[in-house]
Amino acid sequence: MPEPGRPGGPAGGVTGDPRVRRAGGRAHPVCVTARPDSAGPAPDATAQVLARAVVRAVEATGGYAGGVYLRSRTEGLLLMAVVAGMPGPLFRPWWRVHVNRPFPAGEAYRSGQSVLLPDAETTMRRFPQLVAGLPFPFASLHEPISAGPQRFGVLFVLRDATPGVPVSAVDREALRAAAERAGEELAALTAAGAPVVWEGDPVPVPPPARDGDVRAAVDRLTQAVLSLDRLGRVEYVNSAAEGLLGIAASRLRGQMLWEALPWLAHPAYEDHFRAVYLARAPVRFAARRGRDPSAASGEWLSVCLYPGHDGVTMTIGATQPPSYAPSSMVRPGEGVADGLGSPADRAAAVYRPVALAIALTEAVTARQVSSVVTDELLPAFGGRQLAIYLLSERHLYLSWETGFPRGFLDRFDGVSLDARLPGVETLTSGRPMFFESMEHLAAAYPGIPLDAHSGARAFLPLIASGRPVGSCILGFDAPRGFSPEERTVLTALAGLIAQALERAQRYDSETALARGLQAALLPHRLPVLEHVATVGRYLPGTVGMDVGGDWYDVIETGPGTVALVIGDVQGHGVAAAATMGQLRSAVRAFALSGNTPEQIMRGTNRLLIDLDPGQFASCCYVSIDPESGRSWAVRAGHPQPLLRQADGRTEVLDLPGGVVLGIDPDAAYPVTELLLEPGAVLALYTDGLVEKPGTDIDTGVERLRASLAAADPTPLTETADRLISEAGNSADRPDDIALLLASRTTPNGSPGAIRSA
Repeated sequence: MPEPGRPGGPAGGVTGDPRVRRAGGRAHPVCVTARPDSAGPAPDATAQVLARAVVRAVEATGGYAGGVYLRSRTEGLLLMAVVAGMPGPLFRPWWRVHVNRPFPAGEAYRSGQSVLLPDAETTMRRFPQLVAGLPFPFASLHEPISAGPQRFGVLFVLRDATPGVPVSAVDREALRAAAERAGEELAALTAAGAPVVWEGDPVPVPPPARDGDVRAAVDRLTQAVLSLDRLGRVEYVNSAAEGLLGIAASRLRGQMLWEALPWLAHPAYEDHFRAVYLARAPVRFAARRGRDPSAASGEWLSVCLYPGHDGVTMTIGATQPPSYAPSSMVRPGEGVADGLGSPADRAAAVYRPVALAIALTEAVTARQVSSVVTDELLPAFGGRQLAIYLLSERHLYLSWETGFPRGFLDRFDGVSLDARLPGVETLTSGRPMFFESMEHLAAAYPGIPLDAHSGARAFLPLIASGRPVGSCILGFDAPRGFSPEERTVLTALAGLIAQALERAQRYDSETALARGLQAALLPHRLPVLEHVATVGRYLPGTVGMDVGGDWYDVIETGPGTVALVIGDVQGHGVAAAATMGQLRSAVRAFALSGNTPEQIMRGTNRLLIDLDPGQFASCCYVSIDPESGRSWAVRAGHPQPLLRQADGRTEVLDLPGGVVLGIDPDAAYPVTELLLEPGAVLALYTDGLVEKPGTDIDTGVERLRASLAAADPTPLTETADRLISEAGNSADRPDDIALLLASRTTPNGSPGAIRSA
């Protein structure tokens, strides 16, 4: 199989005449028609079918490049089999696509449906990972190649972007027709016993031969002028090129550019070439000639690329070294670790983006996300300023800033998406924007207020799963370049930041809703009872979602009886709070219907199973006769209650119990009879009060028992505050806490002093 990008590609025998297609009001010659006399070995039948399909599709839809992904022998893996209109080696990272990855070719193959992306904005919304690697304005059309139940691969076409204009029905039908014809031909090959799978690298479809004559005026230029075809081969060289590049024109013509001029094959320059083969905008950059572009010596040259529908015009001229040459430009291939001395320093710089990604997964609130970005992203790239704007109702609002002059960013707070500002346009276009100096920024946006005369700025779109979240501004004190590696890393990290911020916004919304549910579902006050004082306390967790499913209740079940209830629903957030409300209502309904404690627990268990919320809950229910002190307790997987006698002796009750609610519909819940003497205190609690990370729960129970034994039970409110404050002082408490205390008053006790709270 020919090497990708070399002459002698796969399209020998694939014929067709150059045609002219009118697109967007202009006529463009289609340049990827294969030459029947192309050199090299004859391609196999599969490659011929695919090459013909690409030629038809590109010509019919007005594209400038295209190709086919074909299934491979590895399950779920598509390989680029043929490519037309662009140099294959430049796009090596996209030669392999798994059908389950979020890329258009994978989705088209997996779904069997067309994936049509008319512009960069549409692509960013649906496939942000693709735009992170190819942040250029182009359109791409993807059509699965099938025949009946057989699915062979995906045909794709690249063409000029048409912002806001969807792909026409004519183009969709033309693409579908080319794919259907290819599917029929591949099915015929399969029926004949030929395996229609791909192995190895893609083979190029050569463009048609073109007239190489160039006007004599070009030879008068002192710059080197080269014409490249859509595969990156040199078609024309002017006379000045020989003297400037030191290579005879005869040795340049017909060669791949990066083989003829290997110093341009450095990875630092690849992104510039990818840009002109995907987009129509000219590209200019400075390159250092020599075997090692990152070496300290070497001649600087100015390289300009002018893309067209059928090729690229390239000029090369002498230039001065950049007035600012930070390591990312002088040594453009080394990325964020440039200029650092020791291997340990370089390893630390490379690790920082990784540390940012790890830290973002643990950040919960928008403030935590912004703090992580400040601590990890700025040092990784040598930045000094950071601003994060969040989108709300088509306006951007300042969420976080550091390093800017006080009040400078206030004028941009609440700016509309219609404003012509880089922080706005990076979000609306979905494309990161890099300004290597403040002069470049001022030239691009005349009249824009600047906070400094010297420096550089990067504007990054914050887009999560295709949804705009906001924009991020990175500021640098001195002018600097941004290497392709840095641009790629920053774009990818912006996606992670956007996902973390979107997650934080959902957290804030869910927290507010869960807080409201929790406040509405917990009892606002407990009933005032004769002979029994009760106190309840609730404390949310401090880590993660700060509301959960813990609850307590005191129910007057009838003349002369009262019930104490405490429970804990698994999990946190809205779902746990909602389930808690259902269980509290269920227990109250069963209790007020005259059921026994055992019947109440069994009925609540069956109800939770029938509701099937995907959660389970623990519960403890105690029915008390306040006058006699006789009590009946039932427990479902809940921590054992504590009982403090009037003389201060405190014990952990050993109540037999059943499994937690919501697991076993036939579970049994035995009842234990107790006697509460006057002055005794019964403590019901959830596990958040006694559990600490890395500590055995029995240790926590013993600590609580000792605290209750040492407490003065009157007034009961102070006892409750003391018990809960000892656990509540922890800054890393992962769970919420509920506590319910009940004290049987003495016959001559003062009701006013021990009333329920």
